[in-house]
Amino acid sequence: MSTSTPDGQPSAPIVPAAPAAADEPRSLRLEDWLIVLTMAALALITFVNVVLRYFTDASFAWTEEISVFLMIVLAMVGGSAAVARQLPIRIEFFADGGSEHRRQVLAQFGALMVALLFGLITVLSIRVVWDDYRFEETSPGIGVPQWWYTVWLPVLCALTTARALQLFARLRRASAASTAPKARP
Repeated sequence: MSTSTPDGQPSAPIVPAAPAAADEPRSLRLEDWLIVLTMAALALITFVNVVLRYFTDASFAWTEEISVFLMIVLAMVGGSAAVARQLPIRIEFFADGGSEHRRQVLAQFGALMVALLFGLITVLSIRVVWDDYRFEETSPGIGVPQWWYTVWLPVLCALTTARALQLFARLRRASAASTAPKARP
């Protein structure tokens, strides 16, 4: 599809916007907004620290500790979004090769393994949070309770587990729909 300018000359073709993936969960807005807010906080903290250091030759002591925490949150939330969009790290030679049935089975297996891994990390990290709370561990930089940081690990791992299970359910539905016998008119 192309248009023309008022003098009749052809202009560049109009490219329609790419349609949103029909099977992509609408609830991914949560991850998208968390990523945006985390990046904004990270940029703001870093900018304020650089400006302060430039004008005063001193810096805020807490910025490095908070920045490391925010980068971990960013990685965990990004991983959750990648799992929900069926974009985790995989070996494409195996994942994309073979028959359609084989690809579907491998995708379902991968989603289950991601769910199992992050479910296990969720359970084990709850113990870490409890130990940080029970033994009153403090952060090395600014001395706040360590559990303020570690409490987010099981929460974000549980989110990734839930996204992997959602992906598995979507893949099962798609597999069942593709193998269902077609009705004759």
